[in-house]
Parts: sequence; structure tokens; C-alpha cells
Amino acid sequence: MTEQQQTQSTAQGPAYTHARCACSELTEAVSEILGFSPSVREHLHNSRIEFLKAIREALDAKIDRLSNPSQKGTRVAVE
Repeated sequence: MTEQQQTQSTAQGPAYTHARCACSELTEAVSEILGFSPSVREHLHNSRIEFLKAIREALDAKIDRLSNPSQKGTRVAVE
């Protein structure tokens, strides 16, 4: 990125956009009302990360279950 582009993106905000999560929106709204300290904001940030890791773990487990064909059983010869 050139210096001019950096200056423009700084003046207009970030040059990229990202999806906002509901946790972040709620935290910011409550923060404005209650005035969270920096340490509280850090705890909330870390909790969002842990929440997303839990969702990732649940998705990975579901993907593994769906990816591995289940064994329907074994054939037994009947006399």
C-alpha cells in the first residue's frame, strides 16, 4: 500500500470491512451505557474469542461425524 493510500484509508477509516458479531454489538452497547473499564473490555474480548473457539470445536466435531461413513453392521452367516 502506498503512503497516499494509507493516508486515505486512515482518514476514511479502515480500508477493509468485516462482519460484526452479535456479541461485539451487545458488548459495545452495554459498554456505552455502563462505561466499562479497559480491563473489563479485555475480559469481554477474551470471552468472545473463547465462545468462537467453542463454536469452531462443535462444527469440527459435526464435520468429522458427517465425513466418516458409519458402519451399518457386519454380515453373519446363518445356517
